Amino acid sequence: MPTKGTAAKETATKGTAHEQLVTDLSAAVGLLMRRLRTESPSGGLTPTQRAVCARLDSDGPATTAALARAELVRPQSMRVTLAALEERGIVARSPHPTDGRQAVLALTDEGRRVLADVRRAKQNWLTAAIAEHTTPEERRVLAEAAALLKRLTEN
Repeated sequence: MPTKGTAAKETATKGTAHEQLVTDLSAAVGLLMRRLRTESPSGGLTPTQRAVCARLDSDGPATTAALARAELVRPQSMRVTLAALEERGIVARSPHPTDGRQAVLALTDEGRRVLADVRRAKQNWLTAAIAEHTTPEERRVLAEAAALLKRLTEN
């Protein structure tokens, strides 16, 4: 039967292991994200502009205020980001259907093309990296890890 001291040591060891897992996972995900960014053509887009394009693609047209809330930036900053995207023809502005004081922004065909190019380059790099540097068993583990990471981020 474990003593009080033994139980405390086991709990401390589990805590340390958990902390190390969190540290290692955060570092690995950060490295992966940086590598994906470097492997894809930016199309002259900043990371913030890419994030806004991706959000418009996934969530559909939105107002400046809604995009600012979603991206956790000030509306003034979002206006600057959207103005640059609009100037390049990546997003287009249209009247809000119910509020004449607001405008709704959406990706244009050019915006969808730029975003598709960025995504395709990322996927091509990751596909090649997985094929060249992993075993079938490791690919199975990656598939399980991807499902688990998705579940963690949805909560």
